[in-house]
Amino acid sequence: MNPTEKALWFVESHLPDAISLDDVAASSGVSRFHVTRAFGAATGRSVMGYMRARRLSEAARKLAGGARDILAVALDAGYGSHEAFTRAFRDEFGTTPDLVRAQGSTQTLDLVEPILMDSSLLTTLEPPRFETSRAFLIAGFGERYSCESSAGIPMQWQRFAPYIGNIPGEVPGVFYGACLNGDDAGNFDYVVGVEVTDFSDLPRDFYRVRVPAQKYAVFSHRDHISTIRRTINTIWNSWLPTSGHEIADAPEFERYGPEFDARTGNGGLEIWLPVKG
Repeated sequence: MNPTEKALWFVESHLPDAISLDDVAASSGVSRFHVTRAFGAATGRSVMGYMRARRLSEAARKLAGGARDILAVALDAGYGSHEAFTRAFRDEFGTTPDLVRAQGSTQTLDLVEPILMDSSLLTTLEPPRFETSRAFLIAGFGERYSCESSAGIPMQWQRFAPYIGNIPGEVPGVFYGACLNGDDAGNFDYVVGVEVTDFSDLPRDFYRVRVPAQKYAVFSHRDHISTIRRTINTIWNSWLPTSGHEIADAPEFERYGPEFDARTGNGGLEIWLPVKG
C-alpha cells in the first residue's frame, strides 16, 4: 500500500481513538509533511479534516438512530463537551445534533463516506532527471488554500494572466506555479508568477518568492493540464516512497515553458520536487 492508502486504513480502523497526525504519519512510514502532501494530492482533503468529518458523519448516524445521550456520542467522536461537539457539528453540517436526533434522519446532511482508493495513480511515470537549480526570484499572485479549496487554482491563473508582459523586471517566456508554506492541516500557499530580476518595483500586492539553489527531481507532465493531479499523486504516493530520496525544505513548483499553451491547456509542463542532495 502507498502512504495514502495506509493513512486511510489507519484513520478508519482507529476512528474512535484519540490519534494525532504523528500517529498517522508513523503508520504510513513517512513524515508528517509527506503524509499531509500525499493525502491531499490523492483525496483533495487534509488528513485531520477527513478524520474529523468521518467522526462527525458516524456521530450523525448514531443521533439519527435515536442515541439517547448526546454527550456519549460527543465523547465517542473525540469531543470533551456537549458544547464543543455542537459547534463542530454545526460547522460541518449546518445544523445541531439535537435537531438531527429529533428528525431521526441524515438525508439532509452531506455525510463524508470512507474513501476507497482506486487506480488514480498513473500506470507509468517517466523517470525524473535531477538538476541543481540556481537561485531565482518569482513574483505574482498568491493565495492560501486547503486541500479542499485548491480547485480555485485555475481561476487564480486567469486573474494573473493580464499582468504577464507588464511586470517590472520580468524574465519572459517561462511561468511558475509555486507551492510553499505547507502546514500539518494540509494548507499551503500557491503563487502563480514569473521570474523577475528583483523585487524593487513590484506592485505592493504581489507575492514574492525566493527560490534557493537546490537539488530537484524534475518530472515531465506531457498530458493536458487537467490531469496534473494524477501525476502529482503518483510522484508522492508511488515514486517518492520507493526512491530513496527525502523531501528538502524548499518550494516545489510547476514550470511552464514556451511550449505550454495556456489557452488550450496542452503542451506539457515540468514538476520540480526539492530533494535532499
